[in-house]
Amino acid sequence: MEIYLLAGLAIVVVLLAVGGFYLVRTRRSVAPGEEETPPEVTREPKPAAPEDREKDGGADLLPPAQAPPAGEGATAAPAEPELETPPPSAGRMVRLRARLARSQSALGQGLLNLLSSSSLDEDAWEEIEDTLITADIGVASATQIVENLRTKVKVLGTRDHDEVRALLREELLAQIRTEAERGVRTAPHGDRPAVIMVVGVNGTGKTTTTGKLARVLVGDGRSVVLGAADTFRAAASEQLQTWGSRVGAPVVRKEEGADPASVAFDAVARGIDDGADTVIIDTAGRLHTKTGLMDELGKVKRVVEKKSQVDEVLLVLDATTGQNGLRQARVFAEVVNVTGIALTKLDGTAKGGIIVQVQRELGVPVKLVGLGEGPDDLAPFDPEVFVDAILG
Repeated sequence: MEIYLLAGLAIVVVLLAVGGFYLVRTRRSVAPGEEETPPEVTREPKPAAPEDREKDGGADLLPPAQAPPAGEGATAAPAEPELETPPPSAGRMVRLRARLARSQSALGQGLLNLLSSSSLDEDAWEEIEDTLITADIGVASATQIVENLRTKVKVLGTRDHDEVRALLREELLAQIRTEAERGVRTAPHGDRPAVIMVVGVNGTGKTTTTGKLARVLVGDGRSVVLGAADTFRAAASEQLQTWGSRVGAPVVRKEEGADPASVAFDAVARGIDDGADTVIIDTAGRLHTKTGLMDELGKVKRVVEKKSQVDEVLLVLDATTGQNGLRQARVFAEVVNVTGIALTKLDGTAKGGIIVQVQRELGVPVKLVGLGEGPDDLAPFDPEVFVDAILG
């Protein structure tokens, strides 16, 4: 019995030795650095989920007849977008008057109702003055308007709605009109284009205003070059590129973090080489309280002036910020000599009186107003259209 057991054990040992020998030999046959290739397993392809197909470009969503044949269409360039033809600047504010009136009519109608009341006592005049101050017209302007109206109403003894409206219209226009040039300077001088710098704090709609201004100028027949000197915000240059591509305006831009003064300089150089009428430079948004960033803005202007004069410095203000917008205007005016105001979101607030206050205290005219979110909702400011929209 023991003999049989010993014989069985011997057989098992021999089998194990032979198996180990062949296993080692197989592993040594694989070259160093290579891995063994596992046997292939054939499986049916799993259908991709809709969201996966979208990530892959959605090619498998095409019907079989529309799928491009192998080797064809792989290097085809995307079709050039069709250029848009923006409307001219003339009459823009008139066309947008109804939109402005919806947000400003409460102010105008409130004033007219107070002025047309049968008893214009001291309390009524104080309420009129408070209404004007609430609309951000400013204490000095509101006081002057009320004093002039009190004198005229007393002398004329009128309460007629139309006559009161005419008196109020005259006073508001007197506060809004300015001797400073109202239009934006966009005409080239000699062989150099007009250069416009667009400045402002974060969130006022500065880059959007730059793009919309390009559309205004193209609509008026001007050729435009855009400079994406906002190199701090990652999406700013792409946003400006989109605006420019719609109207055929080339955009000069560099990688994020590049020197904004260098971008501005290159944009002016491109405008000169192309024979463009106007170069618009979009600068980075910056808080007016940050001295270092404000000094950098002054540097951008000085570098540009080595190549060409700066014809306009447009400060973009948000009409909804009221008094804070006036403080911003003061600081920017000290650093870069602001020549005009672009007032955005004017259709979304009844505080359009900031127009009066900015012009009165800074002597800087409002030149452009934003009256909506559409691409062609930026318009040259027209005082008479504005006042008529307020009064309804």
